[in-house]
Amino acid sequence: MSDPEAIRTLVGQTGRLDFVPLGTTQKAVGDAIDPKQFPALFSGEQLESAAIATSGQTNQRVVTFVLKPDGAKLFGDYTAANIGKYFAIVLDGKVISAPVINSAIPGGHVEISSGGIGGYPLKEAQNLVTVLQYGSLPFPIVELSNDAISATLGQQFLSQSLMAGAIGIGLVILFMLIYYRLPGAIASFALVYYSLVVLAVFRLVPVTLTLAGIAGFVLSIGMAVDANILIFERMKEEMRLGKSLPSAVEAGFGRAWNSIIGVLISMFSAITVTRTILRVVVSRDWARKAALYGVSEQEFVARTPGRTSLRREARSRV
Repeated sequence: MSDPEAIRTLVGQTGRLDFVPLGTTQKAVGDAIDPKQFPALFSGEQLESAAIATSGQTNQRVVTFVLKPDGAKLFGDYTAANIGKYFAIVLDGKVISAPVINSAIPGGHVEISSGGIGGYPLKEAQNLVTVLQYGSLPFPIVELSNDAISATLGQQFLSQSLMAGAIGIGLVILFMLIYYRLPGAIASFALVYYSLVVLAVFRLVPVTLTLAGIAGFVLSIGMAVDANILIFERMKEEMRLGKSLPSAVEAGFGRAWNSIIGVLISMFSAITVTRTILRVVVSRDWARKAALYGVSEQEFVARTPGRTSLRREARSRV
């Protein structure tokens, strides 16, 4: 996000989440709720989980949440006795959603649907789920200070990496020209062709050129050159044995497959075998240590995504 005020609003909304019976009183999103007139049935502590789902009956997007046993009993009893009345989800004293109770809801599995075509708009559904999941923190947050860090640092690293990749490719071409002469020039042309094809594929897929993506691209170029080097060295051996130039060229390409296959097997072991073993290892508790991966504890700890602020919501129903 780039709007500082929007971020302040997002971070600051970590107050109390309540589930409030409204009776026959209809409330709109953003309306204030007086706890003396409308006491909460239970708070966000009774919420177990929330998610976006598709209704099995209407095939429309809905928001679902699951209540803990105490909250499930309170909600089940209340909905059974108050069909047709309103029930509000309230954050920091303001209405986030105020659906109508259409039927008794025992068991604590609740589904909120929107009256609009297709069900809940995706953004509004995401906002509501975020509030349900993270809006029940009972701790107030006060802003002490703030700093704005621009994205130019990442752009600078990306530009430097592109420059480093270009220099690396240029040095490889220079080596091929000096050491292998004519075959090196032909291989350099093929290398440029290979680079253009890979970049075209990146654009077509598309592939985001992150630092890791650039490193992988440069590595693939190195492997492409490696195959040419194996072939040219084999050609030299054949010429030293007295074969004619055309025969040496054919033999170089024909007999270099053993070495090239070794490279392919290496790629298979790195991509398939190493990944399979890592998937098993990282699921173990003893492997979940930052020092084992060369990063700091701050970099290693997963961060919980923040909550998004609610702007508006379609008229909804339970």
